[in-house]
Amino acid sequence: MAQFDEVMVDGVPMKIAHSVPKGSGPHPGMLVMFHRGGFDDFTLKIADDLADLGYLAAAMDLYHWPPVHEVASDNDFPRDPEIIKDVGATIDWMAKRGDVDMSHLGIIGHCMGGRMSFLGASTHDSISACVVYYGGNMFKPWSDNGPPPFDLLKNLNGQVIGFSGGDDQNPSPEDMDKISAELTRCGTKHEFHLYDGAGHAFQNFLSDERYRETATKDSWARTMAFLDSWRNA
Repeated sequence: MAQFDEVMVDGVPMKIAHSVPKGSGPHPGMLVMFHRGGFDDFTLKIADDLADLGYLAAAMDLYHWPPVHEVASDNDFPRDPEIIKDVGATIDWMAKRGDVDMSHLGIIGHCMGGRMSFLGASTHDSISACVVYYGGNMFKPWSDNGPPPFDLLKNLNGQVIGFSGGDDQNPSPEDMDKISAELTRCGTKHEFHLYDGAGHAFQNFLSDERYRETATKDSWARTMAFLDSWRNA
């Protein structure tokens, strides 16, 4: 079950929800970039599921910058410069624990968290595995002067696996093709999987309308295989 810790980022407190595997470690680490729902049951289950697989999973509160609203979806979308700082602060927190194998540090995210996974992996070279679920808004900056995450993909260190729905429009299948082509141009090892009959947020069991069981099970099995291969390489 996830526990909470707190760190300071530029003088502003930030909570970190984390799930710790059994055993003394060191454990490979996974940064969990939450979706629009913040620290809801979906995000906390992802962290717990990763811990059950042997990863120390840590999700940062990207809504900690003022003004802060109690309902997650009432908060503004995180801004790219602050996202980058929050990822860095969480990496520092993991390094100081002493039970994280910092040579195996990955990142995973769904929806806006997928976008932020690309951003985090492209701006922190200690991250060597990137798991992206339907990460949209890759071609626009969440800041006053950019750049968008797409323009930073050339800096990404490590390997990528991505998942999206054929009925999604953000990212659309064409968006994913464009991202794949850029990763290929940059020489980044990656694999993308598209699920027909699935739209955005197909893994989100909190939404009966969006959830797709077959796509969820297949994509999670592929995620586990990808991470197993990465941690044992």
